Amino acid sequence: MSFSTNMQLPSKVVICEVAPRDGFQAEKTWIPTEKKIAIIKKLATTGIQSMEITSFVHPKAIPQLKDAEEVVRQSQELTGIKFRALVPNAKGAQRAIDAGIKKLKLMLSATDSHSLSNANCLTKEAMEGFAPIIELAEKHDVKVGGSISVAFGCSFEGKVPINRLGDIVERYIGYGIEEISLADSTGMANPRQVYQTVGQLRNKFPEMTFTMHLHNTRGMAIANAVAAMQQGIVHFDSSITGLGGCPYAPGATGNVATEDLVHTLSEMGIETGIDLGTILNVAKEVKQIIGHDGGSYMLQAGPCSQLHEAPDSQQKLGV
Repeated sequence: MSFSTNMQLPSKVVICEVAPRDGFQAEKTWIPTEKKIAIIKKLATTGIQSMEITSFVHPKAIPQLKDAEEVVRQSQELTGIKFRALVPNAKGAQRAIDAGIKKLKLMLSATDSHSLSNANCLTKEAMEGFAPIIELAEKHDVKVGGSISVAFGCSFEGKVPINRLGDIVERYIGYGIEEISLADSTGMANPRQVYQTVGQLRNKFPEMTFTMHLHNTRGMAIANAVAAMQQGIVHFDSSITGLGGCPYAPGATGNVATEDLVHTLSEMGIETGIDLGTILNVAKEVKQIIGHDGGSYMLQAGPCSQLHEAPDSQQKLGV
């Protein structure tokens, strides 16, 4: 029996840093605005070119992001970063546009149960609410991307049928959306499932750009990223130090850590444009600022290139 040694992988991927939104929203202790800005500016030094900077949700829903306008205002000097913001409705979209955001990301759940928990409405009702957001964005020449939360598994309903995902993608296409984030919000996905699901969606919707948003709740985010790359995915979200978590999905933890993803890709010879040494140093600083990390392997073990002094061959154990 012969085996191929070649994996079908891209030569370059694009990473969007989502800690300023997904990471911060999971923190119960208030992070002062100046500290948020400090983290964003540190992230901007790593080579990251895309960032989900905040969410324009109602302050009562996620108090941690009540300073969304101020965060965006103080980040305007970072002209080398493409910022996007999550918006739940037309009011949030207007706030984001007024603040200067040029790309909006819609929020949608794959299942009705998660949608009721997250948005207090059914998935179909949430999608119907996108029309005024898209109309507003078109009026102001602002781009819009879609998302599908719990795309690979819901804490309330379990696995999500592929037909359900296909129907949602078709609705997005009807709105003129050309980019959709597939989010494993609960960390229930496995590599085989990701490979099959992404393959089917890309075959059915070849013109759609799919992004992977992987949480590491059960330790499979990196493996799932590799499975997605084997299906041609080149866009990924990640969060520095693994911060994050969905407040409306029981047991959900943080995103795949940016430094872990960059390290994995670097070891595989895949370019990201992000400097591994710099991103690791920033991760250490962010951990100090926040007070903890979200399960970063790089912060625990360091990169594979970090070797240690070998034992002296002349010394014997017990001598």
